[in-house]
Amino acid sequence: MHSMSFITAPNEEVAKTIARGLVSEKLAACVNIIPKITSVYSWEGKVNEDSEVLMMVKTRTSRLPELTEYVKKNHPYEVCEVISTEILQGNKPYLDWILESVPEKAE
Repeated sequence: MHSMSFITAPNEEVAKTIARGLVSEKLAACVNIIPKITSVYSWEGKVNEDSEVLMMVKTRTSRLPELTEYVKKNHPYEVCEVISTEILQGNKPYLDWILESVPEKAE
């Protein structure tokens, strides 16, 4: 029912813009932005190292496809990172708040 997505961004401004959009569109209950991470990755045949920020997004599992589409449309990277995992346990009032904050998609 609950999931957490990890999304990297080039800087805090981009992350804040995406985070505000996700929360405003009720695709996320909360987005934590963790500054100053270093990402080492392979892209187009070479190893790159960049400074980035990490977003930890708490949401309803059923809304992950929409969340991913929103990020893809609003992210500056050609291929943006949006990876998700289920939240198996947690503080029940907090988990309930996620579900209250992110409604099921209207049919």
